[in-house]
Amino acid sequence: MDPPRAVGRWEPDGPWIGFLAGPDSFRLCVGADDRLLSEDADTDVLLSLAMAYFEEALGAAPPDLEATHADLSGLVRFVAAHETDPGRRVRLAVAIDAIDDGLAGDAVARLLGACRRGMTNEQADPVDLLVARATRLLAG
Repeated sequence: MDPPRAVGRWEPDGPWIGFLAGPDSFRLCVGADDRLLSEDADTDVLLSLAMAYFEEALGAAPPDLEATHADLSGLVRFVAAHETDPGRRVRLAVAIDAIDDGLAGDAVARLLGACRRGMTNEQADPVDLLVARATRLLAG
């Protein structure tokens, strides 16, 4: 696994949310104090991480762990490479082009949002989904 990459914090000076990239997978991770917790991440969680990053929807990540544009491009490329739905794969390719072209973050986030699968109402917002998963991880 690569070192963790933080997308941001949902509370000032609180835990951070991010991901771990491995050769064959990406994992959701949460850092709090000296703890690093992680779990498997499905497509919607990974896209939610990317959306939160491009929307700048979370507070500042720890500088030494802060995810980069290239990190998020790799994450979305991973999702696209493993997508089986042809229509979603095309939408992901458009989002990747937007990331590579440096399109505004909110526009990239909208393109990524169009790639998510159907969500329940309480998890429709990507940040809500991430915070719920991170809170559950921290609770053990």
